[in-house]
Amino acid sequence: MDPIPGREEIRRGETTDIYFRRTMEILRKQGKDRVRVKAEALVKRMPGGYDYGILAGMDEMLSLLSGREIGLQAMEEGALFFAGEPVFSIEGPYGEFCEMETAMLGIICQASGIATRASRIKRLAGEKPVLSFGARRMHPALSTIIDRNAFIGGADAVSVVRSAEFLGEIPVGTMPHALVLVMGDTVAAIRAFDAVVDPAVARICLIDTLQDEKFEALRVAEALGERLSGVRLDTPSSRRGDFRRIIQEVRWELDLRGFTHVKIYVSGGLGEEEVRSLADVVDGFGVGTALSNAPTLDFALDIVEVEGVPFAKRGKHSGGKQVASCPSCFSRKVVPESEGPQMCGCGEAMENLLLPAMREGKTHSPLRTPREIRERVLLHVARCHSLKERK
Repeated sequence: MDPIPGREEIRRGETTDIYFRRTMEILRKQGKDRVRVKAEALVKRMPGGYDYGILAGMDEMLSLLSGREIGLQAMEEGALFFAGEPVFSIEGPYGEFCEMETAMLGIICQASGIATRASRIKRLAGEKPVLSFGARRMHPALSTIIDRNAFIGGADAVSVVRSAEFLGEIPVGTMPHALVLVMGDTVAAIRAFDAVVDPAVARICLIDTLQDEKFEALRVAEALGERLSGVRLDTPSSRRGDFRRIIQEVRWELDLRGFTHVKIYVSGGLGEEEVRSLADVVDGFGVGTALSNAPTLDFALDIVEVEGVPFAKRGKHSGGKQVASCPSCFSRKVVPESEGPQMCGCGEAMENLLLPAMREGKTHSPLRTPREIRERVLLHVARCHSLKERK
């Protein structure tokens, strides 16, 4: 058996928790597997420090549910949401999706976690590019999922060949330490890179492999001159010391000798705090583990109606709900879906965020491209922060 389940195995419920399979066995025997229910997915509490989430993974989840006798209302892929807001509701005979719950939650919990972390890091980086280097920290079967969700959350580019092809983007990257070691010298490595690699690819040299970063930066700058686009510091923690001071020293020496065009990129164990503290002294970030190992957003899927009657477990609000948002002041509220259109306190008509996404197992509307989703995320996050700052 292949340790990586295929799409059809997942659709057959082979990746479900055993208690859902036993539940289906019981319901079929009792003639209850066709009982119609409505269930809603929401995050009760965000990870520490998070004030919002980015919904991701809906494309994969809808694909998983295609052809089933269900209807689904959902926020759009890339939507910004807050704790306590249902991001989708699913309705139909319970037997149609009982054994899909484990997979459904697994998809959106991880995808949304990666997209949200990418959004937070991109917000801290501002106009400086954030490159997704996270694939090497997880199983290769997850590489495209990691990069896709990092990209829609705000990462500017990805390094994995397949991921970039999936996204319709160009893969980006510099060079590994291995190239410098095999060539025996940093300048020899960048000269070889320059001689062989497509001229359209930026010449960015890794400068922390063998010698002091300042002197290596000057050596490669003198070797390539105007053709050198940038240098990358991946300095290991055992040699890093005050990383900010090292970067400032490299910048000073390059500028002093007329290499003001050479940009400085950093990588190596960077997270939100490092990006925040270095954003004003570097030109870009390569972020790996912080994206691929992002905290998952712990969605729960709970039944809120049975045969059209509001009915939920303790601690959950019964009945179907709608999330209304004001297009002017960004105020939001969760209301019973039976209440209909909402008005904001500012006088504006509020918009419903839970929209038809699937009817009778067919996707209701075409999905946006990854770049379209990304642009929407960046716009909404910027607007949200702008309104908060004004308040």
